[in-house]
Amino acid sequence: MTENEKKPGKNFKLLIGIIIALVLIVAGAVTWIVIQSTKINEMTEMFDLEKEELTDEFSQLAVQYEGYELNVNNDSIIELFEAEKMKVQRLREELRTVKSTNTSRINELKKELATVRGVLKTYIAQVDSLNKKNSELQEENQVVTRKFQEARSNANKLSKEKEQLSERVTMASQLDATNIIIKSVNKKGKDEKKVSKVTQLNISFIITKNITAPTGEKSIYVRIAKPDDDVLVKSEGNVFQYENKNIAYSIRKDIEYSGEEQSVTVYWKVEEFLQAGSYRVDIFADGNLIGKKSFSME
Repeated sequence: MTENEKKPGKNFKLLIGIIIALVLIVAGAVTWIVIQSTKINEMTEMFDLEKEELTDEFSQLAVQYEGYELNVNNDSIIELFEAEKMKVQRLREELRTVKSTNTSRINELKKELATVRGVLKTYIAQVDSLNKKNSELQEENQVVTRKFQEARSNANKLSKEKEQLSERVTMASQLDATNIIIKSVNKKGKDEKKVSKVTQLNISFIITKNITAPTGEKSIYVRIAKPDDDVLVKSEGNVFQYENKNIAYSIRKDIEYSGEEQSVTVYWKVEEFLQAGSYRVDIFADGNLIGKKSFSME
């Protein structure tokens, strides 16, 4: 075989080799492209998932701010919570619009998330501290209130006891008129039951001994009430004070009281028409009713 006959066979083999090489290169390139495409898809899915998780974290953080804000009574801290909550919402909205492949901004948003989460922890610590102090203050206030109520109760009790004691002292120091005797007499000074013949009423009584009563000059007031309860008076100006009211008296007698038993007699000269029936005599001293007695005339 000549040299020229051998050349076509060599060229064919060379061509086949080149074709095979090209096929291998193309196959390798396609494989590389497929692999890279798969990696890109996987990375895209990972970025999307990471973005979604980050969005959820922002949403949860916003809910946390909302929840803690409802449990705060301090206006200043509420304003801080509100400002941070608005910041979280703004960052969450920005995260929704940023592309998943924008890893630089997403990483920045991650840092922002960590910052606002740290701020929330700080605020929560402050709120817990305030709540603890408020709880302590409330407990102290309850203790103080209870002590105040106990003190007021004791004061009221002491005041009541003092008032009762004062009443007992007042009652103990009050004068007492006993052995009250009323005589109706005629013009001859003799006892008379016929009302038409009575010219004078003689009223005698005893002021009992009382060492607790104030001594000195005392005014004794005697009221004589007719059957119709009208009081016998000589003048409309004859009044004295009793239970914060001015009431009429029939007879007034001033005595010097020494604390010892003392007899007193007063007289009423009959100058008016008297009807038959039951009469009543009331005796007063120091603004107190110290004795009374009824009598009848026919």
